[in-house]
Amino acid sequence: MRLVRNILLILVLVVLSFGTGFNLGSKRQERVTVVSFSAADKERARGKELDFSLFWDVWDRLYTYYLVKSDLEPQKMIYGAISGMVAALGDPYTVFLSPEQNEEAKDDLGGRFEGIGAQLGIKDKKIVVVAPLKNSPAEEAGLSSGDWIVKVDGKETLNWTLPEVVSKIRGPKGSKVRLSVIKTGAENSQDLDVLRDEIKVASVEWEEFLVNCQGGKNEDQFRCQEYENDCQSCQTIFYLKLSRFGDNTNNEWSKVVNEINDRRSKLPVKKKLGLIFDVRNNPGGYLTGSVFIASEFIASGEVVTQENADGTKKTYKVNRQGKLTDIPMVVLINKGSASASEIVAGALKVRKDVPLVGETSFGKGTIQEAQDLAEGAGIHITTAKWLLPDKSHLNGEGIKPDVMIENDENNPESDLQLDRAIDTLYQHNSQ
Repeated sequence: MRLVRNILLILVLVVLSFGTGFNLGSKRQERVTVVSFSAADKERARGKELDFSLFWDVWDRLYTYYLVKSDLEPQKMIYGAISGMVAALGDPYTVFLSPEQNEEAKDDLGGRFEGIGAQLGIKDKKIVVVAPLKNSPAEEAGLSSGDWIVKVDGKETLNWTLPEVVSKIRGPKGSKVRLSVIKTGAENSQDLDVLRDEIKVASVEWEEFLVNCQGGKNEDQFRCQEYENDCQSCQTIFYLKLSRFGDNTNNEWSKVVNEINDRRSKLPVKKKLGLIFDVRNNPGGYLTGSVFIASEFIASGEVVTQENADGTKKTYKVNRQGKLTDIPMVVLINKGSASASEIVAGALKVRKDVPLVGETSFGKGTIQEAQDLAEGAGIHITTAKWLLPDKSHLNGEGIKPDVMIENDENNPESDLQLDRAIDTLYQHNSQ
């Protein structure tokens, strides 16, 4: 039974078949059993005048002339041929996954794996760090959003697919991987040794903090200051962080929202300033997850439209009664916010005019269908693009925030974007 899921992952990641009993030739060192075409496949092949003789000619020559015979692994070579066929489409998000890579992709969405804890993507045909996970080995080693990974353990990543990069970077806890990276604005690469560890990622976190905001409507007339202890004029801000849209996200989200609402109910109105929703460094996940999250804040109507390859469209609307539709809010985004997180941020901006603070988002506007294949392999196929409620398509461009501000990389302890989000929330409420 085929498993099909619509995903909007950054990583985020069929068997070639010919006539039954095809003689692989006496030159081959091993006989390989291949699956026959169905009748429809044979007809399609004839209609396009496909000729696989070149494939088998190369196969024979490798087995005859290649120096290191132990490298000639038939299954691995077939997977490589399939990967090459898929890569020929030129779409970095349409990829074939070996059984190992398919399992790794599912582990990502499950929130637990062994590796370095970095979300990767492809931009301008380069392997780029979308975001290191908080407190991960990647973050501790100095990886940051926008870094180009040019080598893994000394091997160049040019023309590698995302699953290839992930399979090379991942490894057992306690082992090391050396990454050669080019930082934003740098000309030369630098080597970073990263110690792998078990990565456990909760997709939803929240906290509350007190601020005292004073001043007028104009930005230069007010300032907000955070307080450790309550003060007479202090107000509470709820900070809600969503790191991905994975298998457990909806359950985790519902639990956290109930906790926030329970706390809200105990505060007087004058003590509540609003909510800061942080989707910075969120690389995306399930399309249905983006609709679920957006429905928490939007009372009714459209969230996103899926436009398929054949031109048909499917509109996803609010599908439940949200519990945070009445709360004043600001959304934090950055260049690591991608796909599903862009849908939510964009929908909130278009539908509710929620202010966005931070940096222009990643700009991934396509949808992949994840399909399980035989023997544990899988394939992710770009089948559609998504449009915001105003019908804008942001692929490659991203969402531009209302308030553009970058954090100071030389001062990682300060969060200038969060500070500005607090100011913006107060200003928005004062209008």
